[in-house]
Amino acid sequence: MRRSRIANSTPADDRRDEPGVVRRTAQAFRPGRIARGGGDRQNIQELAVRERIRVVVITGGMEVEPRIVDGARQNGVSLLVSPHDTATTAMLCRTAIVVRHMLNEQFLALREEELLADLERSAANSPFQAFPVIDDERRVVGILSKSDLLRKVETQLILVDHNELSQAVRGADQVEILEIIDHHRLGTLTTAQPILFRNEPVGSTSTIVADCFFRQNVELPAPIAGLLLAGVIADTLNLTSPTSTARDAEVLRQLERIAGVNASRFTEQLFSSGSLLTSKPAQEAITTDCKEYAERNRSFSVAQIEELGFQPFWKRKDEVLSALREYRSRHGYFFSALLVTDVVAQTSLLLVAGPESFLRLLNHPEVEPGIFELNNVVSRKKQLLPFLVHCLEHM
Repeated sequence: MRRSRIANSTPADDRRDEPGVVRRTAQAFRPGRIARGGGDRQNIQELAVRERIRVVVITGGMEVEPRIVDGARQNGVSLLVSPHDTATTAMLCRTAIVVRHMLNEQFLALREEELLADLERSAANSPFQAFPVIDDERRVVGILSKSDLLRKVETQLILVDHNELSQAVRGADQVEILEIIDHHRLGTLTTAQPILFRNEPVGSTSTIVADCFFRQNVELPAPIAGLLLAGVIADTLNLTSPTSTARDAEVLRQLERIAGVNASRFTEQLFSSGSLLTSKPAQEAITTDCKEYAERNRSFSVAQIEELGFQPFWKRKDEVLSALREYRSRHGYFFSALLVTDVVAQTSLLLVAGPESFLRLLNHPEVEPGIFELNNVVSRKKQLLPFLVHCLEHM
């Protein structure tokens, strides 16, 4: 294998062991120096790492031995691999621009949840041509250029399992809605033109989606059938919820056959897989299945958590109540409610953070301040929501 020579001039204390090979002694390496050399000169690499040279540039694009990489990591030595030969690498090093000359700490960063319409003015007035897009933890998740803002975004939406804009993604009121597939009450949504709106009084939207496959004679893959089966079971508590219908039962039998899954055994595994209140922080648990509503010029939220028994809740009731009150305050809701349902006993506890005048209207046993016992109530859509709306009407 041909050995490349080091691009620096040979120090006086270097010794030649054989023609064409230069071995640099330890005295030539001092902290803070940069060593450059051919990628196959492992003896030079080892010596530089051992003497804690700040940076070792390995030329020729050759791979570095794992033991040398481990040694560099232990000694705080940076290894740079150049695809060029030693002479070209040395020239590029001398002509390279120092990073600090290109660094600019004053720049416009965009949040990933911001609407493009809200960004256009600030981006247009910025001297920069591109902007980093960051998430809630200030990590870069993308780049947006000024030219991107000039392109018209033809976003179209299909709303599934909801038909109220308050429950849709941000900006849904500014894009075209193609169709809606749902099983909830009708909200106040309006569209610019006629659309397909399929809303049926069944226990699960998964039932409607599966029926779309069956009616159109479209083959339903087993994995998709399994997902829809899980949706039907979760929504109807395996057909035990008062929202369940004969159509849900019929579709569930078809999904069992296609997915090759027994619904009863799957239900046991689903609800025994782990408690939401045990596995997640309270702030996250109360918003995992949370919906916003508007009635009588008041907005409010209703969330639901399904558990195998109430033990996980009672262990964290103070933390959950505190999180619910903070969530209500942060969003400015008239009240925020959380229905904790025991899927075995088919009963629930209702937590409400709201004004005292509203809580007095909840004519159910109050087991603790802000916690009510709702026997035989398991459905947010069919049982709890009509009750809460009825209470609002009597405010």
